Amino acid sequence: MLHHMLSRVAVLALPQVAVFELGVLCELFGYDRSAEGLPKYDFAVCTPDGRPVATHAGFHITPSHDIGIVDTADLVAVAPYEDGAEPPAEVVDALRRAADRGAWVMSVCTGAFALGAAGLLDDRRCTTHWRHTDELARRFPAAKVDPNVLYVADDNILTSAGTAASIDCGLHLVREVHGSAVATALARRMVVPPHRDGGQAQYIETPVAPTVDAPTLQPLIGDLLNCLDEQHSVESLAARVHMAPRTFARRFRAETGATPHDWLISQRVLLARRLLEETELGVDAIAARVGFGSAATLRHHFTNRMHTTPQAYRSTFKVRAIT
Repeated sequence: MLHHMLSRVAVLALPQVAVFELGVLCELFGYDRSAEGLPKYDFAVCTPDGRPVATHAGFHITPSHDIGIVDTADLVAVAPYEDGAEPPAEVVDALRRAADRGAWVMSVCTGAFALGAAGLLDDRRCTTHWRHTDELARRFPAAKVDPNVLYVADDNILTSAGTAASIDCGLHLVREVHGSAVATALARRMVVPPHRDGGQAQYIETPVAPTVDAPTLQPLIGDLLNCLDEQHSVESLAARVHMAPRTFARRFRAETGATPHDWLISQRVLLARRLLEETELGVDAIAARVGFGSAATLRHHFTNRMHTTPQAYRSTFKVRAIT
């Protein structure tokens, strides 16, 4: 599951770089939070030739390095840039070298076009902002573009959708490398949710305004997080909000991007991860606490989602809880 450590981060800024997403990458990896017990990264923003580039907002940024810094980075992140523009040859070569040596390579929004140009999306699941998914699929027919997700992690290649999805993708990487206690503490520091389930579909469709007849399901979802140990079905949940089961299932998916069944499994696995990291509870006790019932069921779903066993996960990520 782990590729290697994550200590050196290089962010690549190409012409017309998007300021918000560049800022997110700086916020995730460019702050020294070691005094709070969080990891400190050797962080650099680079441009192909080390010269200033224009942002999409009109002002220029002056980088600290040229593209040479990419060759020593554990994570290379490509910020969004001019929609779909062909990146320079030195960028394509540097991204290929990084991927070949097992570094994490991450794109945000239209940064995916640079990864596509380097051939890193061929035969991989990937995503970009929903406005650009059709174009990405057209330009790179070998890529398996999924327009419905906030981010995709396919081996050491990560792609994320637009804007705030870069936070989800970055926190996912931090969680994979450092464990969920660190990811949760970092999310709290950034004042964002530690883990958002669901996909882009909820941002593409016209949102359904809550009415007396169709109130938002958020209160129910909040309640469910506090009683994952109980057994739930579509029928029992629909009854709690006085809806027909099919109507409830459709609205649940519209609000969360997942079926009730999938959402419950995801949340139970997330809670199991936390308990494995932060407590001494045995696997049987954790299975009961998260609502899987038996250790065998926990192992099945955990291994399916995490590609490792609960025991192996605990030995990798057992950390003191960060407050």
